[in-house]
Amino acid sequence: MSRKHINKYFQKYHIFYYAAILSVFLYACNVTKKVPDGEYLLTDNKFKYTDGKIFSDEIPDLVAQKPNKKALFILPIGLGFYNMANPKYDTILKEYMTYPNEMRSQKLRDSLFVKYGHPEYVGKNLFWNRFFHTVGQAPVIYSDSKTKQSTKSINNRLINRGYWDSDVKTDVKRDSAAKKAEVEYIITHKDPTYIKEYFYNIPDGSVRSIYENNISKSLVKRGGILDETVLEKEIVRINDLMREQGYYKFNNDNQDIYFVADSLQSRKNVPVTMNILKDSIGTPYRKATIGKIKVSVTNSNSAENLPIHDSLRGINFYRADSTYKVNSLWLPIIVKTGEVYKQSRLDLTRRNLISMNNFTIIKASDELRKEGTPAERDSIIDVEYILRPLPKYEFNIATDIHYSQILNFGFSPSVDLTTRNLFGGAENLITSFSGVIGTTKDPKNPGAIFNAYELSAQASLLFPRLLVPFRNYYKLIPKRYSPTTSISLGTSIQNNIGLGRINFNAGLNYNANIEDGKIQHRLTLFNTQLSLTQNKDKYYDFFPGDNDIRRNVFNLYEIDHPGTVNSGASYDDISSTILSDEAFITKMTNNDRNLLYNFLQSLYNKERQTQDVIISSIIYNFAYNEIGKKDYRNPFAFNGKVEIAGNVLNLLTKKEENYLITGNTKTIFKIPFSQFIKFDLDFKKYYTFFNDRAKPHTLAFRQFVGIGIPYGNSSEMPFIRSYFNGGAYDIRAWLAFGGLGPADSQLDERVRSYAMDNVKLTTSIEYRVPLNNMFEAAVFTDAGNIWGLKDNGFGDQFKFKKFISQMGVGSGFGLRVNVAYVTLRLDMAYKMYDPNQPEGSRWVANKIKLLKPTFNFAIGYPF
Repeated sequence: MSRKHINKYFQKYHIFYYAAILSVFLYACNVTKKVPDGEYLLTDNKFKYTDGKIFSDEIPDLVAQKPNKKALFILPIGLGFYNMANPKYDTILKEYMTYPNEMRSQKLRDSLFVKYGHPEYVGKNLFWNRFFHTVGQAPVIYSDSKTKQSTKSINNRLINRGYWDSDVKTDVKRDSAAKKAEVEYIITHKDPTYIKEYFYNIPDGSVRSIYENNISKSLVKRGGILDETVLEKEIVRINDLMREQGYYKFNNDNQDIYFVADSLQSRKNVPVTMNILKDSIGTPYRKATIGKIKVSVTNSNSAENLPIHDSLRGINFYRADSTYKVNSLWLPIIVKTGEVYKQSRLDLTRRNLISMNNFTIIKASDELRKEGTPAERDSIIDVEYILRPLPKYEFNIATDIHYSQILNFGFSPSVDLTTRNLFGGAENLITSFSGVIGTTKDPKNPGAIFNAYELSAQASLLFPRLLVPFRNYYKLIPKRYSPTTSISLGTSIQNNIGLGRINFNAGLNYNANIEDGKIQHRLTLFNTQLSLTQNKDKYYDFFPGDNDIRRNVFNLYEIDHPGTVNSGASYDDISSTILSDEAFITKMTNNDRNLLYNFLQSLYNKERQTQDVIISSIIYNFAYNEIGKKDYRNPFAFNGKVEIAGNVLNLLTKKEENYLITGNTKTIFKIPFSQFIKFDLDFKKYYTFFNDRAKPHTLAFRQFVGIGIPYGNSSEMPFIRSYFNGGAYDIRAWLAFGGLGPADSQLDERVRSYAMDNVKLTTSIEYRVPLNNMFEAAVFTDAGNIWGLKDNGFGDQFKFKKFISQMGVGSGFGLRVNVAYVTLRLDMAYKMYDPNQPEGSRWVANKIKLLKPTFNFAIGYPF
């Protein structure tokens, strides 16, 4: 490599170059510099499993001493920084760092200097020494006692997990010259203890009946390992079950449920008996009912002496004023006086009050009645809520990282104003102004950044109830479904690649949640969207591939019809003239069919990309989601949506306009409206493996099916309701609009890349492996494509006999980083099967370049 190339190399990678030098320098410093004589720096903990590896993700965490952390698993950078501090200040600074930040000052340092007999240090700032102590990590000194403690902890964990005869030993290797030590834990778990027979002793007939009706969900099984963690989970399951059946604070002192294992005859196969006893004589349990329900709204922390008292359907309300109507306070309260206690009803009431975004809950109490007969004190629960209204107005400013399939990454500043209790019924008006500034793919200027933006204004009026003509809707839709209504109105201005859009939207939405959100219903009435495209005449400036094809066809037509192209007519008018010339179309079909088909597809693309459209629809969305819910080891999720558009507008108007591709189309104010029905079905299934580990592996499966059927006033789906391929949440081996589809079309990729269609199938499978608490690895395969419902002349029609062979396939691997509540994702994907290549050349796995994957950087899981 020449000197010139070497200089270029280091200029390009100077950050990594200097980082490497710094790492070597820190490591070159004596890592045992501050290890006292006769002591050892703990450098490694090793684990040897003599008869098979078990609980390998739990056992290392049980060790009391862990070596100094290594940056990127390579060097103990923290120890290096700590060693850079002057050792004569270590004792003083070690105590100094134990004080809270607000107490650390020069005065404190001076007092410590005097305390440790160094008055000559008084006045010294010690900035760099303090810095190295703050960012550094003191050396971990090997301790015999902590090693013994770790051995005992590991052995106890194995016994608790059912390995009663396990044995843990240690082998400590000390290097006196280097002042280093490493510990190897030698683990022999031997055969576990199994549950030979499982019995239960429940004298209370009602409790026994409930348990038997749900025994199929028991976690304790005959033939299973006698694992104490499983027994503990079974106790929690039974507690939750009984509290849902009216038994208040069942087993609240954790003394009522216990297991007995009989190991007299064998230590390897033991009978286990579960006992549920209220006391030593087996006193029956008593079901509880809801008694008084009291709701207070106060501006202080006290609910005493509130002047306004009302009662509605058995609930007492106390208010300082009439700001909130009584009915708005009654709706979120799910519990009823006289009904059997259910813990889930209390939990749901609390969630409802929080979700109203109108109150802070000062007190939410449920307790047995303190007065009355002994039976009442043992079986009647009085409930009380004390609520303090939140401020009338709340103003928020935020900046988020934004990501979408098309816009990629960008910044999204926003300003929100919430106005609470607008009409006295806990209604909230949320007005927001936001913007997105990002980068999108620009065929005209591939290197452009921050070439796209969106500015939007949105207003949403939220009602914590159903907004319907009749008041007693809760008899049809129970309050426990937490029904809500929202009215939304908004507008946005987009500029993606020069072809800007102005959008207006409005809608009336009804929502209901069932079983803690596991089931959701959403109905949108009067969903209206108006989309207007700007700069239509510049379409070919921003899509040079389409422009090349247009120019080629125009030049051919000019040969036979001189003066047509240069007549001053618009491109659309010239294209219309060409399409109506049957002789020319026949000639192109015979001489250059591919060019004709590319020309037709480019016209479809242009009309879809630049169309003005009104969508007036009804949308129903149903969601069922077990993911993230407890008690579902292999959860399933389904999201289904159906949208019907244009039927009302079709009855209201008869006026028509003529369009290049779609022909005569009915319009309102010279804007065409869409008429279609659209179905989206999204299935997800997770399978978990190695569930005995703290972080199990997950096999995730997704199947998406989408179909849009235009009819009546529409021959094609509108752009904003059409399907496309590629991107971080789709088929990851292709970028969004990256050239996959439609079907196995052999059109010019420059045109095909921006094609959209009416049918979409996507199948994805992904295996996720946790590496530690922060990192997770994954391998995946995606397959899918888009199709048309009819053949547009270039082979894009969906056919059952062919669709599998027309699906693009991509595979790859990725890394997920869990930071706080955000999952950052980097996926690297490779094309395996490309249906848009010529037949015989579609399997492209042999052409993979490992260092040139399709990168997908995104937020959150793909599904």
